[in-house]
Amino acid sequence: MGELAALELLLAGEHQQPHFPGLTRGLVAVLLYWDGKLCVANSLRSLIQSRPGKTFTLELSGELVALTTRFTDELMGQGLTKRILSLVSEVNVTREFERLQKQRGLGNEKHRKQVLDLIKESRQALADSLFSWTCQSPLTKDDTLALIGHLETVTFEADGSLDSVNLSLVMALLYCLDVSFLEQGTEDREDLLQALPLLTERDYVLAVHNRLLEGPTWKIPGLQAVCRLAWALALRALSQLPQALVEFTESDEALADLALLGDVFLFMKDGMLGCEGFSQEEFYIRRLHTLITDFLALMPIKVKQLRNRADEDARLVYMSLQMGSEPPSSLRKDLDHLMFLIGEFYSKDPFGLELGLEFWAPTESLHHTNLQGSYLGMALQRPPHKQVVLSKFVRQMGDLLPSTLVIPYLRMLKGLANGPQCSHYCFSLLKTNGGMTGRPVSWELLFHSLMLYYENLRRDLPSPEAANLYRHPPTRGITQREVDGLTSYLELLTTIITWSENARLALCEHPQWTPVVVVLGLLQCSVPPVLKGELLRCLAAFGKSPEIAASLWQSLEYSQILQTVRIPGQRQAVGIEVELNEIESSCEEYPLTRAFCQLISTLVESSLPVNLGAGLRAPGFDPYLTFLRDAVFLPFPTRAYCHAAEKWEVADGVLEVFHKLLRDYEPQPADFLQEMVELHGEQVPAHKPPGHSIMFHLLNDSPTLALCLSLLEEGVRQLDTYAPFPGKKHLESAVLHCLCLLELALQKEVVFMDLLRESQASLLVSPLEQLLQGVSPQTRRADHIVNIASYLYHSSSNPEAAFQSAKILRHVARYPNIQIRLVGDFTHDPAVSDKLMAGFVECLDIDEAEESVEKEEDSQNKVARIRHEIKIHILNLLMTSLELKPPNLALYLLGYEVKKAVSSTNLQDPGVLGCPRSCLHAILSLLQRGSEKRSGPVLSQQAPHLAELCYQVIYQLCACSDTSGPTMRYLRTSQDFLFSHLQHMPFSLPSEIAALSQMSWLMKTAAIELRMTSLNRQRSHTQRLVSLLLDDQPPTQHTVDGELGMEEETRSVCGFLHFDTASKVRRKLLCVLDAIEFSQDIPDLLQLDFFERAQIELVITNCEHVNEQGHTVCNVKLLHRVLVAEVNALQGMAAIGQRPLLMEEVNSILQQVVERNHVRRSLNAKRHALQSWRGLVETLLTACPADLIPPDDRQLIIRDLLLDLHDKVLSEDAAGELMPIVAGAVFTLAAQLSQSILSEQQQGVGLDGDGSSGFASIANSALHLILRKMLDFILCTGGGFQRLRAHLYGALLYYLQMAQKPEEPDTLQTGKSMWERLTAPEDSFSKLQRENLSIIESYGTALMEVVCRDACDGHEIGRMLALAVLDRILSIDRQSQWLLYLCNSGYLRVLVESLRQDDGALQGLLTPQPPLLKPLYIYESKMALLTRVAKTSEGAVELLRCGLVAQLMECQVYDMLPDSDAHRSGDGAHTHTCALGTQTTSHGAALYSQVCANIMEYCQTLLLQSSAQAQFTICLFSPSGSEPAGRDGARADLSSALPAAASSRVPSLGLVLYLLKSSAADFSRFHQSHRQSLSKLQGLAQLPPEELKELCQGLVSGPGGVDKISSVQRSLLAKRRLVQLINNRAKLLALCSYVIETCLFVLWRHLEYYLMYCTPSDPKNALLPGANSLQGSGRGLGLSRVSQQDLDQLQADMAAGFGEALQRKLLEVEGLYGEVRSRYTFIQALVRRIRGLLRLDV
Repeated sequence: MGELAALELLLAGEHQQPHFPGLTRGLVAVLLYWDGKLCVANSLRSLIQSRPGKTFTLELSGELVALTTRFTDELMGQGLTKRILSLVSEVNVTREFERLQKQRGLGNEKHRKQVLDLIKESRQALADSLFSWTCQSPLTKDDTLALIGHLETVTFEADGSLDSVNLSLVMALLYCLDVSFLEQGTEDREDLLQALPLLTERDYVLAVHNRLLEGPTWKIPGLQAVCRLAWALALRALSQLPQALVEFTESDEALADLALLGDVFLFMKDGMLGCEGFSQEEFYIRRLHTLITDFLALMPIKVKQLRNRADEDARLVYMSLQMGSEPPSSLRKDLDHLMFLIGEFYSKDPFGLELGLEFWAPTESLHHTNLQGSYLGMALQRPPHKQVVLSKFVRQMGDLLPSTLVIPYLRMLKGLANGPQCSHYCFSLLKTNGGMTGRPVSWELLFHSLMLYYENLRRDLPSPEAANLYRHPPTRGITQREVDGLTSYLELLTTIITWSENARLALCEHPQWTPVVVVLGLLQCSVPPVLKGELLRCLAAFGKSPEIAASLWQSLEYSQILQTVRIPGQRQAVGIEVELNEIESSCEEYPLTRAFCQLISTLVESSLPVNLGAGLRAPGFDPYLTFLRDAVFLPFPTRAYCHAAEKWEVADGVLEVFHKLLRDYEPQPADFLQEMVELHGEQVPAHKPPGHSIMFHLLNDSPTLALCLSLLEEGVRQLDTYAPFPGKKHLESAVLHCLCLLELALQKEVVFMDLLRESQASLLVSPLEQLLQGVSPQTRRADHIVNIASYLYHSSSNPEAAFQSAKILRHVARYPNIQIRLVGDFTHDPAVSDKLMAGFVECLDIDEAEESVEKEEDSQNKVARIRHEIKIHILNLLMTSLELKPPNLALYLLGYEVKKAVSSTNLQDPGVLGCPRSCLHAILSLLQRGSEKRSGPVLSQQAPHLAELCYQVIYQLCACSDTSGPTMRYLRTSQDFLFSHLQHMPFSLPSEIAALSQMSWLMKTAAIELRMTSLNRQRSHTQRLVSLLLDDQPPTQHTVDGELGMEEETRSVCGFLHFDTASKVRRKLLCVLDAIEFSQDIPDLLQLDFFERAQIELVITNCEHVNEQGHTVCNVKLLHRVLVAEVNALQGMAAIGQRPLLMEEVNSILQQVVERNHVRRSLNAKRHALQSWRGLVETLLTACPADLIPPDDRQLIIRDLLLDLHDKVLSEDAAGELMPIVAGAVFTLAAQLSQSILSEQQQGVGLDGDGSSGFASIANSALHLILRKMLDFILCTGGGFQRLRAHLYGALLYYLQMAQKPEEPDTLQTGKSMWERLTAPEDSFSKLQRENLSIIESYGTALMEVVCRDACDGHEIGRMLALAVLDRILSIDRQSQWLLYLCNSGYLRVLVESLRQDDGALQGLLTPQPPLLKPLYIYESKMALLTRVAKTSEGAVELLRCGLVAQLMECQVYDMLPDSDAHRSGDGAHTHTCALGTQTTSHGAALYSQVCANIMEYCQTLLLQSSAQAQFTICLFSPSGSEPAGRDGARADLSSALPAAASSRVPSLGLVLYLLKSSAADFSRFHQSHRQSLSKLQGLAQLPPEELKELCQGLVSGPGGVDKISSVQRSLLAKRRLVQLINNRAKLLALCSYVIETCLFVLWRHLEYYLMYCTPSDPKNALLPGANSLQGSGRGLGLSRVSQQDLDQLQADMAAGFGEALQRKLLEVEGLYGEVRSRYTFIQALVRRIRGLLRLDV
């Protein structure tokens, strides 16, 4: 490698370093170097595999195949074969490691293992490339000779087998010499024949023939023999073709003899089948099968010779045994080796090919069996010739079988019986052989022999009182050869009954054979442990059938293989326990114990009788569990083992039993009660279920738990070495069972401990999650959970262990107190912390995960599914932890600070500033893959549920206040995450639920992003997202490489909604809404014939639970158990006969429940998606800066959203569950539309004078359509959904508000004349209002009924809004149709009468601690409506008729006056009252002026009604001109200013004068304020910011509210506030002017009477006292005597009070205000008359 290439590799290593934690860039570069070589080799192999040929096809297009064929032909022409062979020879693992070690290119154990695997895989890929070529087409002569030359130098591995690379090359040569395709008769047979050099190239055949026949001896003679045999068979097959080269084909016999002399079959068994890679390649298996079967079929004479030679050798052996001499050394065992090869080869079938079927030809006797004879699954027909020959071979080899061939023949049959159909044929063969002489292999012979052995050995059984049964075996026993023969027989029997259930049942039911009885009998005899192990494995195979298992349990108990009943007086235990402790332990081999564990494991899985051992002991499984736990499991680490692997086999076997027992255990209340059973007349405690006992030991600091944890620690230690060791597979299995036990205990402990507490039993247990925090005795650290988590680091090699580890961590992570300790344990040691982080990240990064596998699951698919589940559990672990307070596991795993404030985290890309690759990086990598392409994120398509969880984790990080800042900053700056994913919405996936769920979390995250960027004024980010979501212009075209162009970033959002563009696209927000299907298919009602529907529905309800997503679904498995138990409980023949129908109905119920669950999940997904969509829409319209979207565009967007929403929700099949969310969205959109139009009107945009083209920026037709759809929505909700209608009423109010003419400032200038007003064209507001009313009226009484009903009853908010809607409609209803309905239908009377009911609640509000203020708001709404009704004459009459006044008079709340002490107390009870008081003060001037105006108008009316002439008028005020005393000119309290006597009688005329003065003064003040506000409005643009802010404070509530709004919005608010102030002052000026005029009029009438027509009642004129009294009382309303002195005083006081200053002020009022009114010069005339009256008597 050159220096430049080395430098590039180092740079690549540095770039990839975060993916390899703990390695330097140089070590990463070494991995990348070999990984690059491997990728090249794999690419070459893939190209060659795509070639067409004779063996397989990848089903690629013809064009692609032609391209790859042309390219690979060029490579082959350039010497590819020789280059591959030279590379395979040159690249030596040992040599490469020495070179790397010398240059310090090797790191830790994992790095060494990775480098080793890469080198091995590279060599393997090269060899596979050559093998793939030869599978399809043969090599040329030179290449074939080169391959043979390479194989001549190949040597053995240490175990005597070939390595996988050389095996590939051997198979490549075998495929070169393969002509088996000639038999297949495929369509391209002729083409293949033409391309076969064995037929067309004489030089090729000559060269290969000479090299194989006469070449030198190879380093492995057996390998040379295999090649010679393959060549001989090829020549024999070619000899049958007319175009064969005869001079070579005659040498096939000689080649076959040479192959046999080279022990070809022995080498094939040991050297080829012994290779680890042989069983992993299907085409190796098929080629070797062809080789074996071709030898048997094409060379029958050679097979016959082998049999004859074997018979002769058997006679020689027999004679030698008879003579007592050694057998001759020249004996050959070719037939033995052939049989052993067949047995070994066909006993393994990893691909389920069942190639052994070719050895079984169906006979006439099998035609009527249950399993009909077939050939490769085809219907019965004449089998091929080859199959007949092979079947004949199997049968003839069993005829007159010599004793030396019995064991090989049995081994061969065992291999050929491997498979469901093969086992049936083999069973039938042995059954048929029983009736034939000369065939020693049969069921008859086997079971007869076993019975004889049993009868013979049983006589030698000592009595139970013997000292030791096993230590002194009897003299008569079984020889080793007999043991081998019986073992082979039992292995064959075990294989057959393992595969064939019919065989199991047939053998057990046979009356003479009784295999179970004989086997159990032999187990009690003195036979070697190896044979006992085989006997127990045979029993285990029988126990696979539940029918046999139940009786087998009883037989096992009766035979006391494991002593469960101690005989009185027996000094020592007997049975398997003694064998384990004395025989197996001393031999250091444990076949019997392992087989016993296998038997118990099988029986436990098939059936576990509750009453096991009843009558002899306390029934139950407890003795077996005790033996397995105390005698097998706990001592296993301390026993000695001859074979190191057997240690882990024992542990694996016993832990498998524990796992199955705990898996099937469900805690029940009865398990915690101490039950007693009667035994031999005594009461003894009953045994608990075995699962209960295991749970008890796991929930205590017991030796069992300690050993499990120790085993986990040992497993981690061994796996960390990355080195093979004996028993590794079984250690991994044992570790997996330990992890499963812990996970099951954690899963069941909650129910277990709850039941334990309820039972009040004396058991003491501790939660397992606390026990796992204990200190390890080996390391003296609390590292149990760290050890469990470490299995995630080995997920690539042990995915199932990692899966269980993730589940355990997820259980433990639920507890906040444990989380904090876990973070400390995980981060205490930096090396451990990096390792654990790398483990989690590796699990998330792995690519081979699959979400769902529809087809039948093979091992590869199962591993992919497990890896997917690991990711699911890790993500759920992260989400569970994120909900807990920091520090927690999720923060550590996602790369956040756990030792400092979380918000101070600075997230970086992996490797930047030393930032390690965290789970967050892995999650983002998963989601980002494919996001730059047109098709969108790959994960969303391939693993939708996983993608949903990833989006949810991102959302949780963004929603949490601690992690939100760092997360969103990182996503925004480094990843561009949201934009790249939002642009692919809506997602199009096969699963609608998955697509909606993913979009939901993504939209919620986008809403947070929009909110945060808006608050932080990151305008460009906000603008980009807003443009993406709302743009209706076509997006920027994709570039050639599939990536999006970035030009849209520079485009202004303000340009995205113009209708003059050539083409438009649907807005993304609307597309997402389209993706939410509002209709939902509901499953039909259950149609039941046997079960009662109501009861079934109750059971279904009881089986419902809340799943992890918070959705209520039915537990189908639990329901199935309940229903099946109900069916099983039925008694009687009728029930048994109807059982199939009952089970069919159970299945229909379960199917219905599955559909219901799907419907619920679908509805929840739609609801969630719609809520997220609504949140995103509301954020866009309310939180984003308003100037990002122009007002006219905003209105069009809202219009589209409203119309589309209504269209979907108003469809006939829309789901009612989605309506509330839609109603809330409609409310928000209507509010935004109203606000947008209001803002536009205030800015003077969009208003046209004639109102002909539309209203604001939206045409009237669109607004009318929106109104109609709103009203349709209200009506379609029917009687329910009142809370939903509350939103719609709010939306309707906002809509009706748009037609209200905006408030204009009253400038007090001369207005239009009446004629101008009458002839003016209708403005747009009036037109829209009229059309709105027309639309509302078109709905008739249906709409009236709904609104009125909601106004009278229901939820408080709904009532308030319904009342407001009524109020608004009544205000525009000129024809009074709604008022008429309100009166005639009785709703008005109901509202009036409800005031009495509100009285009590209103009184409760005045208590020191008032409840909610809802009654007050309801009361205000009612009074507002009643006020609106009272403003019309018909309404006022109707209210009087309903007794409104009487109702109000009876309300006691008006009599309750606040206590002044309570006001001063300052407690929280009157805070609201004080706030209301402040508000009242601001409106006090208006209220006071209105009251004064009303009083004076009443006085004026009384005066005018009494008489038109002053001399006949009544007097309302006494003739006193003294004014009440006020302080500093302020308004006086009139009631306190009068004398007590006067106030109780008649007020004085001085009050009117005082009111006149004060009103004149108020007018001046108000007029000045009005003028100032008007000038501010005209110069609004020049106002300073402080003044604008002060003006806005009156309209914006909350601290800092003004600071958050934009300058444009602030200007609009200031303008609105100024208009309010101006109009308020204008109203006050009108009131003051009116009060002045009425005061002057009242003053003038009274002065005219008193000074001109009143006769004083002096004492000197007391002639007619009665008349004066009558006159006074008649005109003066109780005025008794008016003396002349009073009149003089009145004239003097009035003259003084009504001075020049007041007169000038009054005339000034008329000059400033009266000109624009119709009563101009009225004040001037009255002033002149009053002045004249006052000067009359001067």
